[in-house]
Amino acid sequence: MSEQEKDFFEQAMADVVPLASGRQTLYLKPQEAVDKSARREAQRLMQENFLSTDFLEVIPCEQPLEFKGEGIQQGVLDKLRNGRYPPQASLNLLRQSVEASRQALFRFIVQAEAQNLRSLLIVHGRGRQNESHPNIVRSYVAKWLAQFEQVQAFCGFVE
Repeated sequence: MSEQEKDFFEQAMADVVPLASGRQTLYLKPQEAVDKSARREAQRLMQENFLSTDFLEVIPCEQPLEFKGEGIQQGVLDKLRNGRYPPQASLNLLRQSVEASRQALFRFIVQAEAQNLRSLLIVHGRGRQNESHPNIVRSYVAKWLAQFEQVQAFCGFVE
């Protein structure tokens, strides 16, 4: 380094103050502690899961799914139905059991609320007969979504 470069460097660094020597150390939790806390959180969520698989009124295949909470205008539901609110997250329940769908839907809504998401897409499938498995899951999804106070409206997508 030349003398000129040294002088330039010293001028540039003249007002620099060294950092305090106080060491701050971040200790990571051991993996087993992380696993335990994740298991505890999962158990807590399962205990809080208020969605039930009790009595179900099967919604006929030809009847569209629709729910509008108190104070929600019809125009909002129409925009939702026509895809004017793009989904911020989606959940695929195709070929899932009723219990797996119940747990997945609950986790999905809880996570969406935590992330402040407003428009969600849930793919539940649709059977040809009223008593088919996809239509049973579809009917449960409609029942469960209406039980969440966070859900203001839902409807089936119109092609």
